[in-house]
Amino acid sequence: MAARRTALASTEHAVLSARVVGHALAALARPTVAAFCWPIRNEPDVRALLARWAEDGVHAALPVVVAENAPLRFREWTPDGPLEADRYGIPTPTAGDWLTPDLILLPLNGFDGAGYRLGYGGGYFDRTLAALVPRPLAVGVGFEINRIDSIRPEPHDQRLDWIITEDGAFTPAA
Repeated sequence: MAARRTALASTEHAVLSARVVGHALAALARPTVAAFCWPIRNEPDVRALLARWAEDGVHAALPVVVAENAPLRFREWTPDGPLEADRYGIPTPTAGDWLTPDLILLPLNGFDGAGYRLGYGGGYFDRTLAALVPRPLAVGVGFEINRIDSIRPEPHDQRLDWIITEDGAFTPAA
């Protein structure tokens, strides 16, 4: 699934990412704290969405792995804040307040119409969504090339509240 994304040319990736951002702006209510993932492996780049929301006072946060099998924590991110690659090579803030998001934008390696996603297999977001009270709005952001009929969810898989791709934003079918 990741190879499909990786095969996208940089210009096509930029166009598709901009469409994802446009659909997110049109569909989602402005949160107070929005967590997102730094785009790696040609995931949608939603930083323009965070920049637009920041104009309205929304705080942005990036996930931080604090322990191998624990929920993620979220550290405030600003465009000029220091980042350092974590053990997975993902840019992570090295300073900033710890925040609790009311909305999380999750990358989609694969997804289905029922609102389930495939990540990289570590289970971090499933653990995090299950642990956060109240549960933040879980919004999957991805490209249609990664849509599949079913990921065959397991009991621990957390269902997304929204899925946004270059084709639009939708709430998953029950």
